Amino acid sequence: MLKVRLQRIGRKNDPAFRAVLTDSKNSTKSGKFLEILGTYNPKAGLANFDGERIKHWIGKGAKLSGTMHNFLITQNVITGKKINVLPKKKPTQKRKELKAKK
Repeated sequence: MLKVRLQRIGRKNDPAFRAVLTDSKNSTKSGKFLEILGTYNPKAGLANFDGERIKHWIGKGAKLSGTMHNFLITQNVITGKKINVLPKKKPTQKRKELKAKK
């Protein structure tokens, strides 16, 4: 299955990202992709995505990652509700409860 997601590029402590079309089986750090669909620089706050190409690939069946989905809604490329991409937080347990479980 094809997926549109962010791929980190740039040096240590200087993040920059590419929006790429890749197979979902490829890891994010593998460097393998089919097409570059845009860039995102979080330090400068710049996000440039090729909306037409992204819509083209979505029409062909490509899925969006949660973060890409939210970026595209913010830039009015697609419509819909944003997705919560933060992990679900587990309730904290006291030390006595943890020791009792062991």
